[in-house]
Amino acid sequence: MAFLDMTLEQLSSAVAETGEKPFRARQLAEWVYRKGVTDPAAMTNLPKALAERFEILTSRLAGRADSADGTVKLLLELSDGERIECVLIPTERFATVCLSTQAGCAMGCAFCATGLGGLRRNLSAGEILEQVLHLQSACGRKVTHAVFMGMGEPLANYDATVAAVRALTDPARFGLSARRVTVSTVGLPGPIRRLAKENLPITLAISLHAPNDALRRELIPAAAKVPLERILSAAQEFYDARGREVTLEYVLLGDVNDTPVCAEALAKIAGRLRCNVNLIRYNPVPSLPFRSPSGRAVRAFAERLARRGINVHVRRSRGADADAACGQLRQRTEPQA
Repeated sequence: MAFLDMTLEQLSSAVAETGEKPFRARQLAEWVYRKGVTDPAAMTNLPKALAERFEILTSRLAGRADSADGTVKLLLELSDGERIECVLIPTERFATVCLSTQAGCAMGCAFCATGLGGLRRNLSAGEILEQVLHLQSACGRKVTHAVFMGMGEPLANYDATVAAVRALTDPARFGLSARRVTVSTVGLPGPIRRLAKENLPITLAISLHAPNDALRRELIPAAAKVPLERILSAAQEFYDARGREVTLEYVLLGDVNDTPVCAEALAKIAGRLRCNVNLIRYNPVPSLPFRSPSGRAVRAFAERLARRGINVHVRRSRGADADAACGQLRQRTEPQA
C-alpha cells in the first residue's frame, strides 16, 4: 500500500513490522505531512532503510502552466499513465488547492473539457493527496484551503474522497481546518445524505448550473435521472445535520443560462435553502460551443439575485492564461487521434 493511502494506524503497523520503534512512524508522518518532504534522503533523523521503504509519490510531474496572477496548474501522470490536473490559487494570506478525484469524468457536462474523454478511473485517496504535495513543492506555499472541484465527480468516488478529507483535516497529518475544505458535487442525493452523516464540518458545494430540470438535462446529461427537487431535499438534509450553509455553484454561459428568467428561477431555489450562490464566469474551451458572458450580463445576473435577498458572490476569475478550464491542460497535451 502506498504511503499516502495509509491511515496513521496502518503506518504504525507497517513501521513496527520493520522492527523499528513506534516513534519512527510519527517522525515519518511529520516529514511528509507537516514538512512536505518526499525525498527519503532529506529525512535526516530516520534510518535510511526505513525512509526508503515507503513509496510516497506514485505520480510524476508531466506539465505545468503558470498564470500571470500566480495561479499554477500542474499536470500529473499517474503510475498507470493516466493524467490528471490540480491547481494552486494563491493570495497574499492563503493558498487554495483544487483537487481532482477521478481521471476523467462520467458526468458529461456539455461545457466541460474534462468530460470529453469520459471516465478513465477513480483515484485512490493517496493519489488525491499526492496533488497537495506536488503543488506545495512546485509553488513553495503551504496549503491553507482545499476544494474538491477538479477533474471528476468527488461523490462518485465517495470512499477515497472522504478518506482524503480526513487526512487533510487530521491534526497529525495535513492539519487543515474542516471549515476550509469544500467538496463539490454535480448533485448525487444518496452520497450527499451519506456525507451528512459523517463527522466532517466541511462545506458542501452543488454544481447547479441551471435553475430548472429541462435546461439542466441539456447541460448535464447525468442529471437526467436526478430531478432538482431530490438534490435540494438532500442539500437541506445536509444543512440540518451539519449546520453548514450549502454553496450553489453556477457557471454562467453566455446567452444560455445567464438570462433574467434564469436569475429569477435561481433566486427561488436559493431562497429555499440556507445557502450562498457562487457565480462563475465561464472559461471558454476551444472545442466546445459555449462562450463567456459579458461583464454587464454577469453584473445584471448578480444584482437580480441580490435584490431577492440572496447571498451572492461573483467568483474572481483566476488562471485564465493557464489553461484555466478544468481538463484543458490535459486535453492540450494528449496526443490527438
